[in-house]
Formats: sequence, C-alpha cells, structure tokens
Amino acid sequence: MTREIVTPRPAIAAGGRSIYGAPLGILMLEARFPRIPGDMGNGLTWPFPVLFRVVRGASPERVVLNGAPGLLDAFVEAAADLVDLGAEAITTNCGFLSLFQAEMAARLKVPVATSSLMQVPLVQATLPPGRRVGLITVSAATLTPAHLDAAGVPRDIPVVGTENGREFFRVLIKGEKTEMDVALAAQDILDAGRDLVSRHPEVGAIVLECTNMPPYAHALREALGLPVYDIYSFISWFHAGLRPRDFGPPADRRTCLGV
Repeated sequence: MTREIVTPRPAIAAGGRSIYGAPLGILMLEARFPRIPGDMGNGLTWPFPVLFRVVRGASPERVVLNGAPGLLDAFVEAAADLVDLGAEAITTNCGFLSLFQAEMAARLKVPVATSSLMQVPLVQATLPPGRRVGLITVSAATLTPAHLDAAGVPRDIPVVGTENGREFFRVLIKGEKTEMDVALAAQDILDAGRDLVSRHPEVGAIVLECTNMPPYAHALREALGLPVYDIYSFISWFHAGLRPRDFGPPADRRTCLGV
C-alpha cells in the first residue's frame, strides 16, 4: 500500500495587527443601563469574538432624540481605531446611526453595517404579495425620513415606538435609572408589537430597530406568530461573510454522492 505524503503547511505567520480572531468591530453608545444577554453590548450575546469601542459623548439621548449632531467624526475615528486593531468590518449599537451609513462606509474603506433598519428591504422581498414589513423602534417620534432613506426603508413603513411604555424607553433612552425591570421592558416590546399588528394587519414580518431588543424577539415571535428580525440576525449574517464556514477540503465525487 502506498502511503500518501502530506506536505506540511508553511510555518510563517503574517503580522500587521494588534488583535487577531475578532474581525467584527462594534461601536457603542456611551450608556450605563443593564446589557442583558441578547443585548448587542453584552459580549456573551455573540457566538464569535467581537471588538467593542465606546464613542464618548454619544449618549442614547443625543443620538436617538437629537439626531446625533456633530458625532460623525467621533464615530469614524473610533471605527478607524478598531480597524487598526484588527477589525475587518464595523457595526454600531444604535439603529438611528443609519444616518452615518454612507459616510462611514466611504471613509473607512471596510464593510460597514450601521443599522438593523438595513434588513427591511431584504425581509420585504421574502414576503408574499399584500404583506409588509412592520417596524418596532425605540422612538417613533424621532425616527425621521432621513433615517429611513439612509437604510433604504420605505417612508410609509408601519412603525410603532416604545415611548409610551413603562420601562424600556425610560431606562435606555432617558437614562432615568441604571437598573431595569426586565419583565416590564419585555412587556413594552410585546405591547408595541400587538399595537403594530392591530393597526396594520397587513404586517407579515417585523424588524426591530433597537439593538437592545433582541432579548425579547423570541417572546414577540411566540406572541404574534410572525417572523422577527433584529440586529442579532443582521450581524450574524454580516459576520458570516467575514468568516464563511469552513467545510474542510473539497470532497471527492463519491463523498458528494453519498457513496
């Protein structure tokens, strides 16, 4: 029997970065509220390593309620630092940062996905005629046509916000306290979802704008019986392109045929 000769791989490793094995960089707003598992800012949420960087001065109130004035350069600089460290792509932890999508992608020269809103056109394409994507946002009052246009979202999309809830908006956006009643926060999301489908029965799938909403997506799906997409689903897809699954060396014909 002839033994196959295995040629060893070259033992030269390329350098040039400070950090390896974490190709995704996440830009964080400056906040102190709890980030429970499922929240974009909880490292345990992700099944792959990520790099975090807090953008100082970018409070939730400044970004969500006031339109992020004067913050573009700060986000670009923080993202550039992550790229220098080793990130191969950049995302952010606020859907309202869709406003910066075009500028950040142009200035950073790496793939950029600023907002969960960017999923809307893709999700809409999956739905049958007569059905539409509905959107749940942390603040419907300040989600402007400019935010929607920047993410390719139709301006007439059905939208509800959490401003009138008892916990979610008060803690995450207004910063009224540093602890959160998770059950009340979940109820705010469920109430918003029920309101959305009640007012818009044509909704066939839901996209969650806010990156703090993924912990409640499962319960929302169970309550409404509709597909729910969020920043977790979006960034999982985004990361899959950065690190496609390795299925091993190409199989021979017999293996492919199941012989």
